[in-house]
Amino acid sequence: MKSTIKYLAFAVGCTLMMASCSDSWLETEPTSSVSGDEIIASTDNAKQAINGICRVMVNQHSYYGQMFNGEGTMKLLYGEYPGQDLNFPYMNPGWAPIMNGQFTQNSSSIYDSYPWYYYYIIVGNANSIIAKIDAAEGTEAERQFIKAEALTFRAYAFFRISEIYCDSWAKSNNGATKGVVLRLDESIGDMPQSTLAETYTQIYKDLDDAIALYETSGLSRNDVYSSASSTNCFPDINTAYAVYARAALTKQDYPTALNYAKLARNGYALMSVADYKAGFAAPTSEWIWSVYNDETENIFYYGWQLFMACNGYYAQNGINVCINRDLIEQFPDTDIRKSLFLTEKTFLPEGKSFSDVVAGDEAGTSNGMFSDEAAYDKAATYVKQTVPAALEQNYAYANLKFQCTAQPAVGCQPIFRASEMLLTEAEAAFFMQNETDAQNALIELNKTSGRDESYTCTKTGTDLLNEIKLYRRLELWGEGFSWMDCKRWGDNVVRNGFDEDGNYHSSVSGTYGDLETFWKWIIPQRESDYNSAISMK
Repeated sequence: MKSTIKYLAFAVGCTLMMASCSDSWLETEPTSSVSGDEIIASTDNAKQAINGICRVMVNQHSYYGQMFNGEGTMKLLYGEYPGQDLNFPYMNPGWAPIMNGQFTQNSSSIYDSYPWYYYYIIVGNANSIIAKIDAAEGTEAERQFIKAEALTFRAYAFFRISEIYCDSWAKSNNGATKGVVLRLDESIGDMPQSTLAETYTQIYKDLDDAIALYETSGLSRNDVYSSASSTNCFPDINTAYAVYARAALTKQDYPTALNYAKLARNGYALMSVADYKAGFAAPTSEWIWSVYNDETENIFYYGWQLFMACNGYYAQNGINVCINRDLIEQFPDTDIRKSLFLTEKTFLPEGKSFSDVVAGDEAGTSNGMFSDEAAYDKAATYVKQTVPAALEQNYAYANLKFQCTAQPAVGCQPIFRASEMLLTEAEAAFFMQNETDAQNALIELNKTSGRDESYTCTKTGTDLLNEIKLYRRLELWGEGFSWMDCKRWGDNVVRNGFDEDGNYHSSVSGTYGDLETFWKWIIPQRESDYNSAISMK
C-alpha cells in the first residue's frame, strides 16, 4: 500500500491547509505552517485536522480533476449512475460505459481507483489523529471527542471501500471473501487484505470505541466547534450510530441495524413538507451528518448540486437529471415527493400519449426531451408553480427535488438522514419477522410525516418487502443509494427503454447484474503495484 500511504502522509498537511482557507468552517488561526507531530500537538490543531477531513469530503482532488470531489462524486458516479433510478438523458450515450459498469475491471482507470484513493485519504488522516491525540495539549474531554470523531471517520471510510470493492455479504460466504486493507496506524509497509468478516469486525470495533468516547467526553459537536457557522459536517455520536446502522444493514445483521437506526434518529425529527420542498441544500431537522459547502468552497463545475439542482448551472443550459418513469408513476398524486418530478400529470396534454411529446431519432430511440410545445409549456408552468427558483426543464421526468443556494454548485449534501434510519428500521424489522413494526415505520415515514397523508400499509410477506424497497427508492432518490441497495438486495438493475414504456435511452436501457463484475470494482493497479501483499486474483 506504499502508493496509497504516500497520499495519506501528504493528506494531513493538505487538510490543514484547506482548513485555513475558509473561516466559514472554523474561526481559528491558520495552521498550514505546522507539520509532523505539531499538527496534533494541541486539541485546537486537532480540530483543524478534523475540519480538514470534512473539507476532503467536498473538495476537488487535483490528480483526478474537477470531476472528482468526495462525497458528491461517490453519490453520482458510484451510487446513482450505475443504479436503476437516476436518468441523465443528456449524457447518453457518452456516459453509458460508467452507467453500464464497463470500467469496474479496468484497474488502471481513474474511475476504478478514485474511491480507493479518496477513502484511504480519510483513513490516513484519521489514523494520524488517533495516534497522536492522546498526547495533545487540551482538555481530556476534547481529546476524547476528537478521537471519537477520527474513529467514526475511519469506520465510515472502511465501510464505503467495502461496499465498492468487496462482495455483498450474501455472496461472501459469511464474510470469508476478501475485505479491505485494514490500515490502523501510520505504517507504510505491505499489508494484505483482510476478510470481509474481519473488515466488519473492525468497523464495529471502531464505532464501539467511538461511541464510548463520545459518551465519556460529555461533549457535543456544538460544544467542540462553537465557532463554526455550521456543525452538521462534524461527526458526533448520532453519526456513529448511523454508520453502525447502515453497515449492519449491509451485513444483514438486522438486530444491530435496528438498534442503531433507532439511536441514530433520536433527536432528529423528520423534516416538514415545507423543508422537504426547500431543495436539500441546507441541513434540516432530520440531517444527522452532511457535507458542508458554501460560496468559499472551490468545487467549480462538477459539484453534486451542479448536476442535481433544478436551478443550477446545468439546468441553466437545459441539462436536467430525471427519475425512472417506471418508479415514479407507481406513486399516488397525493405524495408530495411525486410532485417534485415532471410526471405525466404535469406535462401531458389532453389526448396525447407519452410517445407523442418526447423526441426520437432515426434509430427509433429517444432521450425524453420534450418535442411537443404544449407539453413543454404545461411543464414550464408547473415548474414555476412548484419551485419558483427552478429553471427550464427540457426533459420528461426531470427532478425538482434538489436546488443550490448559489452558482455554480453551492449547497450542502446529506450523508445520513433520519428518513434513511426509519427505512432501515422497517427493513430490519421485516427480516426479524416483525411485520407490524415494519408497517408502522412506513406509516411514520409517509403518513405521519405528511409526505403522503393518505398512505396506509397492510401489506405482508414479499409484498411488504417490495413496499419497503419501493419507498426507499423514492425517499432516497438521487442521494447515492441505488446501486448499493441493488447490490446488497441481490436485485438486478433494470432500466426500461422507450420501446418498453420506460424513459431510458437505448444506450443505457436493459437489465444489468447478471455478471458479478457489475457489482464489484477491482482493486486499483496503483495499489497492487506498490503493495506486494495485495493479490489481484
